Amino acid sequence: MKWISAHHPKIDSIASAWLILRFIDTEAVFLFAPPGEVLDKATTLGATPFNVPGTELTAYKEYCTYDYLLHKYALSDPALQEIALVIRGADKDRHDLAPEAAGLWAIASGMAENIKDDQELLQYGLRIYDGLYSWAKKGRPEKHTYDYSSLRLMEVFHQFLSLKYSERLEQPKWMTEMKSIVQDQIDTNLTMDVKALSRHLDVNPAHLSREFSHYWDGLKFGEYMRKLRIEKALALIHEQKYTLIEIAYMTGFSDQTHFGRIFRDYTGKTPSGYLKTLPPQPE
Repeated sequence: MKWISAHHPKIDSIASAWLILRFIDTEAVFLFAPPGEVLDKATTLGATPFNVPGTELTAYKEYCTYDYLLHKYALSDPALQEIALVIRGADKDRHDLAPEAAGLWAIASGMAENIKDDQELLQYGLRIYDGLYSWAKKGRPEKHTYDYSSLRLMEVFHQFLSLKYSERLEQPKWMTEMKSIVQDQIDTNLTMDVKALSRHLDVNPAHLSREFSHYWDGLKFGEYMRKLRIEKALALIHEQKYTLIEIAYMTGFSDQTHFGRIFRDYTGKTPSGYLKTLPPQPE
C-alpha cells in the first residue's frame, strides 16, 4: 500500500511512517510531496495521506499523528505507548513530557539539516525509532549516568511535600535554595522533567505540579520552565549577538514557529517585533 506525506519529514512524519511500516502495513511504500500537492498526488497515485492537515490520519490538538495511529489501529503495546510521550514531547515542544524528548528533537533536527533526500532521511529515521522502541521494550530501566543536581532538587522538593500545608504558606527557608537550583538548571538543562521528578519522589505528577504552583508564581512546573526559557531568550536578544533562529535553538524550542508563539504569549510581541524596539548596538 502507498502512503504519502509532506516532503522534508520531521519527527511526527517519520515516527508515523515507522509505526505504519513496523505494525500496520509491512509492505508500505512511502511517498513525499510539497504540502500543497499531497492531496492531489494521493488521489492520482492511490496513496493514503498521513500527517497532513484536513485528513483523518493527522495530529489533533496536543496529540500527534503517531498518537492517532495508535488509537485507530488499537495498538496497545506498552512500549509503543511509552515512546508516544517522547515523540509528542519532541514534536510539540513539550520536553517536560519525557526527558528523552529533547534528545529526540536534537537528533531529528540535526538529521534534517544534514540529509536533504526524503527517502534517505526516512531510512535513517526508521533506524532511530527501531532503537527507541528497543529501549522502551527492554532497556528502559537501565541508568548509566546520574544528575546529582537533579538529586538535590528532588531532596528539596521532598522536604516541601513533607511539610504541612500551613507550613508551606510560610515560605520555608529552603524555597530560595530550590529556586536557585532551578535557575542553575535552566542555564544548562532546558528540559527538566516533572514526570521523572515524580517517579523519584513517588508522587503523582499532577499532584506534584499542583503543589509546585503554590510557590512558583501560580504556575505549573512546565509553565514555569517555559517562562524561564523566555526570560533567557530575552537576555540573549538584548545581547544582539545571535539570530532569532539561533536563540530559539539555544533556549530549547523545536523551531522558530514554536519559539515565536510562546514568546508572544509571554511578552505580547513577536521576537522580531521585540528586537525592533531595542536601540542599535554601538559599533
